[in-house]
Amino acid sequence: MKPDLKPDMRLGYIDYLNCFPLYYHLFEKKPLDGVRIVSAIPGELNRMMAAKELDMSAVSAASLADIAPDILLLPDFCLSSVGYVGSVLLYSKDPIEDLNGKTIGLSRASATTVGMLKILLKKYYGLDPNYIQIGTTPDLAHVDAALIIGNDAMVAPPAPVRYTYDIGDLWHRKTGFPAVFGVFVIAAQALEKFPDRVRAVIASYRKSLECFHNEKDRVVARASERYPDIIYDLYQYYDRFRFEFSDELKEALHFYLEEAAELGILKKIENLRYY
Repeated sequence: MKPDLKPDMRLGYIDYLNCFPLYYHLFEKKPLDGVRIVSAIPGELNRMMAAKELDMSAVSAASLADIAPDILLLPDFCLSSVGYVGSVLLYSKDPIEDLNGKTIGLSRASATTVGMLKILLKKYYGLDPNYIQIGTTPDLAHVDAALIIGNDAMVAPPAPVRYTYDIGDLWHRKTGFPAVFGVFVIAAQALEKFPDRVRAVIASYRKSLECFHNEKDRVVARASERYPDIIYDLYQYYDRFRFEFSDELKEALHFYLEEAAELGILKKIENLRYY
């Protein structure tokens, strides 16, 4: 048998607590030959996927506006919540209703929650703040409010915060839809180049979810070891998440993308292709 001389398939991993359950089997049970893991914040994975530097990845749902023609969406997996989630927070010096004309710092870590915040403030609160980009960690020194995402929202803030708003909770209460933060995509060219490895990764995701349901204590323990600075109860956090991409969540994703396009926050997507 001839050796497999193909280069490694590049698989993106969102280096956050919420993505870990889908990579548990790959990390802890059975690594995959010929698959190289690229760990980064969502914003960086979004950029790499758009630049064709990744073959397959978890990405921000909002990034679909830029990469839709070049990818296929996995139909069975997502990173979603229904209501309060705890890892997408708006820290503010003032009540949210008083943020009109104020300066809001946006974390560069992701794109989906940035879009959700802009939709909420514009359409449901009638506000028009000034937005600037800030780092990934909480800092209200030079802004009136700051959007903090992922693990950075789940550690103790460096200073007391007067007002805290959970964007997942606001989104659900104002729109009636769950929040789809992340999705899983394959570069169309990777299907031709790495068909067996793509199938192996998908099978690994499925096994990871089986582990999540059947040996949750072990998954939580390993997540806690990987992310020791998290101050939240990991059981409660994971109970708020939805990893299976149901029809309800697909509808929620389309609602978000349409709302964002209508307000000019994202480009309109003509067609989403599923694997």
